[in-house]
Amino acid sequence: MVDINAAHSDTTVARMLVGNKCDLDNIRDVSVEEGKSLAEAEGLFFMETSALDSTNVKKAFEIVIREIYRNVSRKVLNSDSYKAELSLNRVSLVNDENDESTQAAKNVVDQTTTPFQKPRHVMKQLLSKAQPEGQGAIVRRSIGRSELKYLDPFIMLDEFMVSPPAGFPDHPHRGFETVTYMLQGAFTHQDFAGHKGTIKAGDLQWMTAGRGIVHSETPAGEGFQKGLQLWVNLSSKDKMVEPGYQELQSKDVSHAEKDGVEVCIIAGEAMGVKSPVYTRTPTMYLDFTMQPGSQLHQMIPESWNAFVYILEGEGSFGTVDTASSTSHHCLVLSNGDGLDVWNKSAAPLRFVLIGGQPLNEPIVQYGPFVMNTQAEIQQAIEDYQFCRNGFENARHWRSDLLH
Repeated sequence: MVDINAAHSDTTVARMLVGNKCDLDNIRDVSVEEGKSLAEAEGLFFMETSALDSTNVKKAFEIVIREIYRNVSRKVLNSDSYKAELSLNRVSLVNDENDESTQAAKNVVDQTTTPFQKPRHVMKQLLSKAQPEGQGAIVRRSIGRSELKYLDPFIMLDEFMVSPPAGFPDHPHRGFETVTYMLQGAFTHQDFAGHKGTIKAGDLQWMTAGRGIVHSETPAGEGFQKGLQLWVNLSSKDKMVEPGYQELQSKDVSHAEKDGVEVCIIAGEAMGVKSPVYTRTPTMYLDFTMQPGSQLHQMIPESWNAFVYILEGEGSFGTVDTASSTSHHCLVLSNGDGLDVWNKSAAPLRFVLIGGQPLNEPIVQYGPFVMNTQAEIQQAIEDYQFCRNGFENARHWRSDLLH
């Protein structure tokens, strides 16, 4: 016998299997060896019937069982007989595709199933609480606090809120990259190499600090300026590269939209659209807005670490029956090949999905310096203090943004 709940515990279909035992004579045995039956599927079935008559329930049942059997079999079979069974099921569904009850049943299944072999779920959920930072600024920190010190390769994520005259005055960095993504207002950046610019809502700055940079960041308008800043670690071979910038205006950030879901592709790929941003540490950074009633199925490389940060609204992440998570929460995801999200609320849901390839290297951090050893941290402190090895320009430079 196949234990469907055990074999298929990582899909939402299994959660529909409660109630009375049902005879599944309509599903043939599948053989992987001559004359040997692998399994005779049995399962439990339950479905909301308020919107379905008895005929529709029967057809929905048949489709759900086919979907379950297909997924369970896929985990344990690789045989010609299985492929023939799947082909027959597909033909049956195609022949019935114009039948209203079949379509209704397919819609029920589509709303609760996942296309992933190993869908991700929420392992940890943190509420990002406001705290002071810089000079009068307020940040909501999720990664980089005691409860979530590091999520390889991500060192920190802040949602910042700043109004003049507050800001982040002259400060150094070494050994990682900062990604600043504006949500509201504008922010001006200036560094000791002569680079100066302003990014506005929807704009992006991907800064590689590398061997060393000193810069300042300040609001460029009245009222609250709001955005996200992500720190991405660099591998040991990249920590001492020359500093550099990638800056994109909102109009140059890749966008895609489908079935009530819109995405800004800051890094990586979604809906077949890729970002032009180059990431030394392989990274995906996607800004999703989901309309009420929509659902999302986003692929994520299985070996990558990934998390969600909710900006507005609420949604179910991982499975359709998961309790909704709300704004300012950081959701750390389990390993897997994709994430399923449902917006069951009456308002739009906006969140960022961020993932990256783990470096699997030692990490030592001292404020704005992130290296692999304590000796390298000590070297970074001395280099900054004595204005050498990448910090030469710091000797006489001061920004004019807060002075």
